[in-house]
Amino acid sequence: MNHTAGTLLELVRSGRAHTRSDLRRLTGLSRTAVVSRVTALADAGLLLLGEELASTGGRPPGSLVFHVDAGVVLAAAIGRSRSQLAVFDLAGSELGSSSVEHEVGAGPDEVLPPVAAHLAALTQRHDRPVLGVGVSLPGTVDPERAVSVASPVMAGWDGVDLAPYLTSVTDAPLHVGNDADVLALSERLGHAATYDDLVVLKASTGLGLGIVADGRVVNGHLGGAGEIGHVKVAAAAGRRCRCGAEGCLETVAGGWSLVAQCAATGREVHHVRELTALALAGDAEAKALLRESGRQVGDVLATAITLLNPQAVVIGGDMSAAFDVYAAGVRESVYARATALATRDLQVLPSTFGDRAGLVGCAVMALDRALAPAAVDAMLAR
Repeated sequence: MNHTAGTLLELVRSGRAHTRSDLRRLTGLSRTAVVSRVTALADAGLLLLGEELASTGGRPPGSLVFHVDAGVVLAAAIGRSRSQLAVFDLAGSELGSSSVEHEVGAGPDEVLPPVAAHLAALTQRHDRPVLGVGVSLPGTVDPERAVSVASPVMAGWDGVDLAPYLTSVTDAPLHVGNDADVLALSERLGHAATYDDLVVLKASTGLGLGIVADGRVVNGHLGGAGEIGHVKVAAAAGRRCRCGAEGCLETVAGGWSLVAQCAATGREVHHVRELTALALAGDAEAKALLRESGRQVGDVLATAITLLNPQAVVIGGDMSAAFDVYAAGVRESVYARATALATRDLQVLPSTFGDRAGLVGCAVMALDRALAPAAVDAMLAR
């Protein structure tokens, strides 16, 4: 294996190496080769040397520290009714955030200019090099082309190159992911430290499933893995979905459907976040709707659990704010329908980062790409 400066940085960043001696032991490189690579990383600001920190009471001489303040990444979790925006350091800690209300169906020409303006303001407040931008979108995404693909709820977005909308903010690489997959990525800094195999449910206006197998997010062919909201279910027979088809799970269990059910009874509820707030305040009708949504989703999720045998189900998205109510419905169906073996040790857990999970996942996606060994080597070459 060719142990470049980028691979050495990865060893330090992951905590596997703390000194030059560790790097020599792990890579088999000579002392001279290690010193030259470490020097290049230090000159680029990506590593701090113990000699520089010892005088201020820091690490002992000879130690190596990943410099988390050497740059930032930007995150934009674009939802159906709002975008959450943030700037993160290179360790994945949030430094500042904002949000923009919108209707995603208005298309990128309407949604992205204010998103870019807010990101620019965040960047100016934290004057560090931007190494990457992570963006999540609801619906199917082609991660190689970084575009939305044939997603019915993303009218006007199909195949649109998003990078030009952000050129006023940064020329750093743009990375785009599906919102449920990005939610799963956020668990890299959370439950995935304990569990290698997870399914991560996003229960919000729409429904999506992120799949983590052996610690890696599974996107599937064409990026279409986890479209649980558009599985056909008997309870939804004859119901028209936003995707244009009939019988989709979302028509009986998606947040938009629950809001419509509330409106039909004369309740003043305009978004699923308002519904969960009512449930948390003890509203019996809101609690019943959320629990029934959990049951309906659990019916489909039980098949996925039987097939994939995950260690845990993680629930995120707006409905997870009322986790106890929603999860009770999910558990009821999953334990009734999945196999005994698949549920023997199964844990049902709330998303580690709650309302911020989409942002954290976008940051993880951008950091993975920006700090990959090949990307670091290319940065040093420049």
